[in-house]
Amino acid sequence: MLTNPRKIEEDLGLETTLRPQTFNEYQGQDKIKANLKILIEAARQRREPVEHVLLCGAAGLGKTTLAHIIAQEMGSGIKVTSGPAIERVGDLGSILTNLAEGDILFVDEAHRLNKLIEEVLYPAMEDFKLDIIIGKGPSARTLQLDLPRFTLIAATTRPGLLSSPLRSRFGVTFRLDFYQLLDIERILLRSAKLLNVTAEPDAINIISRSARSTPRVANRLLKRVRDFAQVKSDGRLTAKLSQEALSMLEIDELGLEPIDRQILKLIIEKFDGGPVGLQALAAATSEEQETIEDVYEPYLMQLGFVVRTPRGRVATRQAYEHLGIKYLQGENQNKLL
Repeated sequence: MLTNPRKIEEDLGLETTLRPQTFNEYQGQDKIKANLKILIEAARQRREPVEHVLLCGAAGLGKTTLAHIIAQEMGSGIKVTSGPAIERVGDLGSILTNLAEGDILFVDEAHRLNKLIEEVLYPAMEDFKLDIIIGKGPSARTLQLDLPRFTLIAATTRPGLLSSPLRSRFGVTFRLDFYQLLDIERILLRSAKLLNVTAEPDAINIISRSARSTPRVANRLLKRVRDFAQVKSDGRLTAKLSQEALSMLEIDELGLEPIDRQILKLIIEKFDGGPVGLQALAAATSEEQETIEDVYEPYLMQLGFVVRTPRGRVATRQAYEHLGIKYLQGENQNKLL
């Protein structure tokens, strides 16, 4: 899925090239940036590490980029890992003991941390102590190691899955929102310049509208349209070429791909507009429940095409109109109640 906001292998090189290095280069999320600037400046004046930070929000909105910018602004080193990668307590101990004073540890997908790992993190975050149990049974003993003062920055798409004790140990929590169209256009203009791509304003606007309000998707679409323009023309991005490229990729003006439209059609046609449970929807689309909930559904809800009700998902009038399907006012209105 080209508009999947989750990171894929081809994004690695692209994100390294296009990732903003400073707050000035980072477009959007203005309130979060303002708060982070104050947080960082206060920490610098006290000559202390920044408080532990929890970043929440859908995939592709810039949580990892913000972590790197915080490290850059603090002049600190940053170690990057993820919840699934820390399988054993020993893995976490190795990471923590190799941090330097003031370093930042960035943990992506923090909601997938093992509960045993979380328990080891508590004293590490609060007291900068690492408790290690040596041996088993009656002969087991606890060894406590001092850790350098570090900052934990955790990113998650599902903050509700984090345990309350872990959430309470973060000094600040920020939730990243989907981006405004103007911010996406600015991101694309910067990316086009870095990629040495000449793009007309109308072309940037067309790509922006199909980017699902997500910077990662925007940059990925820019790369695909650039390839199309290079092969079909002289490499210059025009409105016509951009539209042709997106049409070939089966991405409409709102950024919906075939699977998005399939989900909406299933709710409307097979389940009579809803409500339909997540399990039934996953079975009908042959997709994982987690994929529907984390990848497709957030943007469909952002557009107002799908509403969650106590009985399940319901397609709204806007979804019917977008697909060109007749909407029955009274009957469908009752389903949203």
